[in-house]
Amino acid sequence: MSGTEPGRLGQFIETAAGGERVRAFLPPPLPPTPPLDLQGLFTLYDTARGAVGRLDGVTTILPSTPLFLYMYVRKEALLSSQIEGTQSSLSDLLLFESDEIPHVPLDDVAEVSNYVAAMEHGLKRLREGFPLSLRLIREMHAILLHSGRGASKQPGEFRRSQNWIGGTRPGNALFVPPPPDRLNECLDAFEKFLHVDDQQLPPLIKAGLAHVQFETIHPFLDGNGRLGRLLITLMLCDAGALREPILYLSLYFKARRADYYRLLQEVRENGAWEAWMEYFLTGVRDTATQAVDTAREIMALFDEDRGTIQTLGRSAASAFRVHDLMQRRPLVTIQAASKELKLSLPTVGKSLEHLVDIGIVREVTGKQRRRVFAYRKYLDVLDRGTEPLPP
Repeated sequence: MSGTEPGRLGQFIETAAGGERVRAFLPPPLPPTPPLDLQGLFTLYDTARGAVGRLDGVTTILPSTPLFLYMYVRKEALLSSQIEGTQSSLSDLLLFESDEIPHVPLDDVAEVSNYVAAMEHGLKRLREGFPLSLRLIREMHAILLHSGRGASKQPGEFRRSQNWIGGTRPGNALFVPPPPDRLNECLDAFEKFLHVDDQQLPPLIKAGLAHVQFETIHPFLDGNGRLGRLLITLMLCDAGALREPILYLSLYFKARRADYYRLLQEVRENGAWEAWMEYFLTGVRDTATQAVDTAREIMALFDEDRGTIQTLGRSAASAFRVHDLMQRRPLVTIQAASKELKLSLPTVGKSLEHLVDIGIVREVTGKQRRRVFAYRKYLDVLDRGTEPLPP
């Protein structure tokens, strides 16, 4: 299917924004009409679904699924925030969470930390039986913008003014979302789509459609991109396609962001849903495959390092405990580890020195006081792709 699909096109409405007259876009409700050409996407969809199934299966063989998720969720929070301009690194977030001072402005790290909290809240509510709904989206938004630069942008409230995307002002914007007086009808239709049980729309397809529609409606003054990316994983968990929140597409979107923005715009201008869905399903397939490989690589690293720790003899017992902690917190101080493990400061200090000696841990500050120890090989695996984007 190519060219413009008239039945899939929304309408433009003239409205005022920033003292200018602009054409705001009102998207048609989902699902698209005429329907998606799923036949043309079948092979790609099938491989993407298989990759998600394998990833879901990995969560049953991980020695500690919560441990893997703990770091994986933080990596996703970081990547999703970087797309919006945050300059934080994974190490900055981990330092912030352990009450150490990160290397970037606190607002940057607070935004990433808020993303983790919003994600965890959404999943907890779904598991309690609360429906995926506008109310839950608002709750998550309130947490996402609780602090940091977005705190003044009406956390937890749908916008009451016109926003725009791209450009320096409404008049030269790349895209102007629906005007505030039409927002409720767009959101009502969106919520109905979230709740529709259509066997013709499997969870992966539905999540891909919903993400674009959410970004097009742009219902908040800030945080739309982060929440829209989070919505993909929430929908897959809610539909039972994933047992754990282990599929995140921000690294794929970050690496191919020019295509991402272009394809969103082509859906709006031409109804080109198939092109978007091809991009989206490719991302799902590649990301799920990569996540399986990463999980196996991390398990192999932990096993190898446990074997090395075993050679410490009588010192191994406390070193194992510190090593277990650093699988959850790859950056620690002696004080934080002592408190967490309920071991004395000298015992923890000695264990960390042993781990340094056998090449598992590295001290990263070069200081004598408040030293920070890093599980470097583990962080190196997690750090892939997390370099901040150029300002």
